[in-house]
Amino acid sequence: MIKINQVRFIWLAVVLISCGRVQHPFLSLHPDNPHYFLFRGEPLILIGSTEHYGAVMNLDFDFVKYLDEIASSGLNVTRTFSGVYVEPQGVFGILKNTLAPAPERYICPWARSSEPGYANGGNKFDLAKWDEAYFSRLKDFITEAGKRNVVVELDLFSNYYDTLQWKISPLYTGNNINGIGDIPDQKEILSLKHPEILDIQEKMVRKIVNELKYFDNLYYEICNEPYFGDTIALREWEDRMTDIVAEAEKEFGQKHLISNNVANHSKLVPENREGVSIYNFHYARPPVTVPMNWHLGKVIGDNETGFDGIKISKYRMEAWDFILAGGGLFNNLDYSFTSDNEDGSFIIREGEPGSGGKILRNQFRILAEFMRGIDFINMAPMQNDRIRLPETGDIKVQALEKEDEAIVLYIHRRDTVSTMSSFEVDLSSGSYTLSWVDPKTGNENIESLAGHSGGWATVNTPEYIEDIALRLVRAATPKNKGN
Repeated sequence: MIKINQVRFIWLAVVLISCGRVQHPFLSLHPDNPHYFLFRGEPLILIGSTEHYGAVMNLDFDFVKYLDEIASSGLNVTRTFSGVYVEPQGVFGILKNTLAPAPERYICPWARSSEPGYANGGNKFDLAKWDEAYFSRLKDFITEAGKRNVVVELDLFSNYYDTLQWKISPLYTGNNINGIGDIPDQKEILSLKHPEILDIQEKMVRKIVNELKYFDNLYYEICNEPYFGDTIALREWEDRMTDIVAEAEKEFGQKHLISNNVANHSKLVPENREGVSIYNFHYARPPVTVPMNWHLGKVIGDNETGFDGIKISKYRMEAWDFILAGGGLFNNLDYSFTSDNEDGSFIIREGEPGSGGKILRNQFRILAEFMRGIDFINMAPMQNDRIRLPETGDIKVQALEKEDEAIVLYIHRRDTVSTMSSFEVDLSSGSYTLSWVDPKTGNENIESLAGHSGGWATVNTPEYIEDIALRLVRAATPKNKGN
């Protein structure tokens, strides 16, 4: 049987082909549950483990090798920066930072001039001239990602955290030949205070949006971590840039989704922002921001992790916690990808701000496969009064439910000693299959709960270390045969 969404997909594809261009429907919010995505005819949760956002701007980075590793790890999203923001080596304690290209290996939307003097090597930039080699590389990157069913989050801008970052930006007065950017306070760059800077920013957005108008595997995040600095001025500027993207796409047959990066950890967004479909947070542990913003009816994402040490279990638990709370997007910041190790084989050492590597990516794969195995489009976060946890408070649970049919739970605790847990869950009458999944290995253990009369049921976990997941599915009730 062809599903309704598949019919929509086929119909739109036929329309597009008839218009002379073979094109997939764009990544969109799922029409039946906009807390999740629809992509190439299938419901989707985005789960990734991404290099430090320099895949396009760093000419030493082999992004084909990188995307091969992402796809082979069963992941489906990557995050990259446009190139207007670049970092010096050593900032934030990151070794072999892909956002810090070697001298003369940095590429961005603007062409180099014939005048020497860029602060990090090579000639200054001409902000009146585009670098077509950059746009070719950007489109190649998104094309290669699309071949592997990987969605690209393109961050158009980033906050400038310090003068270190500002003074190597092409927009800084010493780095361009156009006589603009003589602004000592980097907090004013993402504001409406300087018309000459704003004009350059708007032209860049329009150029990028027009160059990428036909890519289905793309969404735009307006700005990475815009909340540092003058938050009122930044919000006004962010709204302006959101409007510029929407205006640039006004005549397009299809529109790309737009994301706002709202806050580190959590924050209430009282009402939907005009034009915004994805609300992304960083370091969203615990994932209180998901229920806090469920009323928006849009995707809630955790699109950057890190700064919690190199122990991989912290990031595995953050991912499971967030997705089982109802999040539609999770993306780990993976420091094992470098311009010498595009396959993610760099060994992360103590002192790095975050984690990554093949073992962790395989654990994210287990989460992705777990979610693909359930009907998450027809699920919602389970109410707290439906679960009773031990009074000791040593276990935490996130749960989604499909009323009277299925519940999925993620259980975790801080201890690293093998243990069993028990809790109570309010269930309808019937018989249930319990499938326990180890988030570290993917190993599965199946049990049954037969003839439950309804109400509170005690569930005992197998022995586990740190965390365990459960699919609890009610057996179909036989229908009465007609006479």
